[in-house]
Amino acid sequence: MRIALGSDHAGLDLKNLLAAHLQNKGHDLKDLGTHAPDSVDYPDFGEAVGRLVAAGDADFGVCCCGTGIGISIAANKIRGVRAAVVHDVTTAHLAREHNDANVICFGSRVIGTLVAIEALEAFLSATFAGERHAQRIAKIHRLEEAQ
Repeated sequence: MRIALGSDHAGLDLKNLLAAHLQNKGHDLKDLGTHAPDSVDYPDFGEAVGRLVAAGDADFGVCCCGTGIGISIAANKIRGVRAAVVHDVTTAHLAREHNDANVICFGSRVIGTLVAIEALEAFLSATFAGERHAQRIAKIHRLEEAQ
């Protein structure tokens, strides 16, 4: 899979850990930064990941910041992105299965590294269930078109 990664300074260590895990699994990674612990703005990296996913240049995105919330809000401003903050395997799996999420977001200050790796694997291995959920995703698309 082609996976775009991005984080602010607070999510840097978790992003790097997840990137190493994904690389060991043989995924094609595009690390959009940050690459240093200096303070940076999470919207820049949520946008960068979102744009790659929305353009079809990445199959999925992985974003990290302190809570996962800010970077997910930024990514979700990009048309076609469905970014979900997850906290465990269940929320990660259901983000894909029910919400057809294409970007997963983690809060480095609120999730352990082992749980983050397990959640990432659950996200990447899940598939969209379609059926009644497809109607809901269509409504989300209509919200985007109405802007």
